[in-house]
Amino acid sequence: MTLVTDQLTSGTVAAYLAARPHLAGPVDPASIVSVDEVGDGNLNLVFIVKDAAGNGVVVKQSLPHVRVDPTWPLTRERAAREAVVLGAHERIDPAHVPGFYGFDAENLALSIEDLSDHSVWRGELNAGRLHPYAAAHLGEYVGAVGFATSVFGTPGPERRRRIAEATNPELSEITEDLVFTEPYVDHEHNGWLDANADDVRELRANRAFVREMGLAKQRFQESTQSLMHGDLHTGSVFVRAEGESVRAFDSEFGTYGPTGFDLGAVWANLVIAAARAHVLGRTADAETLLRLPVPLIEAFEAEFRRRWPDRVDPRVYGDEVLEHTLAQVRSDAAVYGAAKAVRRIVGFSKVADILTLPAPEQAEAARLVLRAARRLGTARLDDSDPRTLTALTVELLG
Repeated sequence: MTLVTDQLTSGTVAAYLAARPHLAGPVDPASIVSVDEVGDGNLNLVFIVKDAAGNGVVVKQSLPHVRVDPTWPLTRERAAREAVVLGAHERIDPAHVPGFYGFDAENLALSIEDLSDHSVWRGELNAGRLHPYAAAHLGEYVGAVGFATSVFGTPGPERRRRIAEATNPELSEITEDLVFTEPYVDHEHNGWLDANADDVRELRANRAFVREMGLAKQRFQESTQSLMHGDLHTGSVFVRAEGESVRAFDSEFGTYGPTGFDLGAVWANLVIAAARAHVLGRTADAETLLRLPVPLIEAFEAEFRRRWPDRVDPRVYGDEVLEHTLAQVRSDAAVYGAAKAVRRIVGFSKVADILTLPAPEQAEAARLVLRAARRLGTARLDDSDPRTLTALTVELLG
């Protein structure tokens, strides 16, 4: 029996898996007892399915439009791109992504590991639970996939085929618009509190900073350095204190691009979480969060260096090339961190870290984020060492 569905619902998922037992993972399709729709993002339906034995699986199906705006159409083929990215990342570093059970190309649905025993890092941070170990875990994850999918980790012909498989034009364009362009022009997606109007004007008037955003966008568009997650913010990371487990999920924006983009996304969200902590009077937590990009970058570099002896072509890729590459990624991480931070304050899709604050604290936190972004975006040109850059952001706590 073949059950073809346009859009899954909590009432149809059990029959859907019964017809496709290869997508059920550890769940017994004949004894499903609950299906809960838990998607809280903008783009997808997400169902947690449990059987009588307590086993779980997550079924994720792409929507044909932005969830909060049905008039904004999106390609549903992004699910196929996520399947490519998740499959590749699981092969390289299974400890830091959900298990991947399968992809239904006909109905554009993925079957992945149920991580209900984890919590979304953003929610934990907003509640004052920092999970600082997560930064180094994510650095290791980006280091692993950053090396393995680069020219150092994959032979040329094979890599070119994989780049073609992972091309993600529609969602990459969304990133290019929302992260690098719209915050610096008048656009309907933008918005901020009146109390931050001067902060936004100052940001846009800083020609050196805006130039760096333009150059960062150019590099994002031109680079195929490695197979990025593409949207590695704290809302796309599960954490569990027991065993210090960290898993990156929702890689539908994944494509080949600059490795530092993923590191920058984490960095930006640490700055945002720090701003929240600071205005709530948790200044020690804020300083801790602002310094976490140091173990993030250090773990990335350690993993990249660990894999370096296995590079596929050592003939001209000597240690000087390694050092140049790592320096470039450090600089990229800072500027992409700046870009991602500004987007969350000025542009589309704000974050709960800021939005759940009372208006006076919200304005203060937004101001701190924008000032930190300005420092990251330009100060890295003089010194891209994350210790130096995080010290500059810590200074803003005053």
